[in-house]
Amino acid sequence: MTTPTPAPTMSPATHPISRFPVPEIADLPEDIRARILAVQEKSGFVPNVFLVLAHRPDEFRAFFAYHDALMDKKGNLSKAEREMIVVATSNANQCQYCVVAHGAILRIRAKNPLIADQVAINYRKADITPRQAAMLDFAMKVSTQAHAVGDADFATLKQHGFDMDDIWDIAGIAAFFGLSNRMANVTSMRPNDEFYSMGRAAP
Repeated sequence: MTTPTPAPTMSPATHPISRFPVPEIADLPEDIRARILAVQEKSGFVPNVFLVLAHRPDEFRAFFAYHDALMDKKGNLSKAEREMIVVATSNANQCQYCVVAHGAILRIRAKNPLIADQVAINYRKADITPRQAAMLDFAMKVSTQAHAVGDADFATLKQHGFDMDDIWDIAGIAAFFGLSNRMANVTSMRPNDEFYSMGRAAP
């Protein structure tokens, strides 16, 4: 059995990873501890989002259940495209944690060391397909002006081959990460140093 490691309340640069108390992994409920240790075993480190949100176990469970339902489901959106949505909308919401962390995941999913920076800075100039640009146009509208979404937006997406389930997925990811972005900013959640270099080397 893997021995729980202490939750780092400070980054290696001595910056706090949250404004709120960060629990020790060993003190967490069994299901949450098991999930965190599984992530640690797979990644080689514990992403700070798991430690920060573990401050409230019930909300941790609900958050990651919804996250998994959106990001791990099968459908016409690839895992890389789902990460594109996160990176583009998180940049619009000025969420350092999500841009850095999901930028790393996007580079790995897309097998492209350049794509995350392009999408984060200005996806309209990124090396993506017209279909992906339409997807991100809609995701950004959901993220910043959902009240203005209308039938024309659905028509445009359908012209690019998206069906109603795909449109729900795009909207759900943009909306869910709006929550994530805001909590990351309020908690002052700090990205792990490991994320910055992940997926940078050409495949």
